[in-house]
Amino acid sequence: MSKLEKDIERLKSKPKDFTYDEAKRILNNLGFFEYNKGRTSGSRVEFKNNLNKKVILHKPHPSNILKPYQMNDIVKKLKEWGNI
Repeated sequence: MSKLEKDIERLKSKPKDFTYDEAKRILNNLGFFEYNKGRTSGSRVEFKNNLNKKVILHKPHPSNILKPYQMNDIVKKLKEWGNI
């Protein structure tokens, strides 16, 4: 099992300590790139791919841990698009 597959399985299990950096690594490996609208976007970050698919997240702060609804949203969208 590859590192990406292990990361995806971890995301699907929705652990309480899943970080933004882990989600970013998964999305980057699936062809998404991080995009924020400059200095005025605040913590809102979009991950886009070449097919105009988007995952929008609010970057967690002060900790780096994602909320359960964010993990659910990522998993749901990636399943719909056939990435996982």
